Amino acid sequence: MNTTESSDAALELTWRKSSYSGAEGGDCVEIAAAVDGIHIRDSKVRFGPVLTVTSDAWAGLVRLAADQTI
Repeated sequence: MNTTESSDAALELTWRKSSYSGAEGGDCVEIAAAVDGIHIRDSKVRFGPVLTVTSDAWAGLVRLAADQTI
């Protein structure tokens, strides 16, 4: 896991947020897939810190979340 301030490279990534976020914003994160892993940022602070995890770590988190019931 790595955290960095947004760089020019991070700004050039294709960022996506959940379709559950809605059009009015709110509390959500955005992700961008890249060769070096999955980048995660706060959608309200686009020039703030970026968390980077490996693709395997992201897949594990998604599996864990999918197994949870609300």
